[in-house]
Amino acid sequence: MKFYVAVPVVLLALLIAASGVAGITRGWVLPTNRRPVHRPRLYGWGQLVVAFALCWQQVCFWVLSDPDIRQWGSLSGSVLLLTGLIVMMLSYRKGGNRQGSGTP
Repeated sequence: MKFYVAVPVVLLALLIAASGVAGITRGWVLPTNRRPVHRPRLYGWGQLVVAFALCWQQVCFWVLSDPDIRQWGSLSGSVLLLTGLIVMMLSYRKGGNRQGSGTP
């Protein structure tokens, strides 16, 4: 097992999960995302799904030995990752067309 790959990814997943838990329980979002995020709890759920997907992909890659199961596990982790990103995207504020901005 190559720890120099697995450890940083798992640490990143833990940081994303901690931010997701803070978003769900307290409605807290990182300062760089506070402005565009409209629903912080939904954003937190998306972060938890992304963190789980990253850990799932590491488990499938490093622990499983059968190539067929590893392939399907990695594919399911990618689907989970995409699902989490879509959930995070749904929590953003709608841009919309602003009419009558006051400038001629």
